[in-house]
Amino acid sequence: MEPEPTPIKSILLVDDDPRDVELTLAALEGHHLANKVFVVQDGAEALDYLFRRGKFENRDGGDPIFVLLDNSMPKVSGLEVLTAMKADPHLKMIPVVALTSSSETPDLHEFYQQGVNSYVVKPVMFDDFMKVVQQLGVFWAAVNEPPPAAAIPEPSEKEVIYLGKKEVKNEFSSSHPAS
Repeated sequence: MEPEPTPIKSILLVDDDPRDVELTLAALEGHHLANKVFVVQDGAEALDYLFRRGKFENRDGGDPIFVLLDNSMPKVSGLEVLTAMKADPHLKMIPVVALTSSSETPDLHEFYQQGVNSYVVKPVMFDDFMKVVQQLGVFWAAVNEPPPAAAIPEPSEKEVIYLGKKEVKNEFSSSHPAS
């Protein structure tokens, strides 16, 4: 009997700010927290990815172990993505972390009303931002036990996959030794 492959840990990062995306990826890379990070640039792409429709209809892989979700984005807001996820019987089990610049009480209240698992205000300072994302990644990708269907067996090669306008593969694996 062959041993089962190690489940891959994938994260869906939904953010329209390229600087925040790069900082988030660097912070996750620094702690080897995910084999795959799928990056989409707006809420509409996030919903298409999660519901496997449009250009993601035949995508490989299962669900992410968690979603890092900005709120203020073009087309569909993060709150609308969260609401759609929590209304779907299959997707509602996926943990969602709002990583947004808004510290407004109504936003915070509405996200928790819709079932967000965590709400984190993006720090302005570079070092603080990196530390917060690393802490989020450690908890949600390493400490927290993901929903049973979230992790799927795949090769353990690390990749960053931009699902919007560009695709970059194997970005993580070049900068540190295999673990």
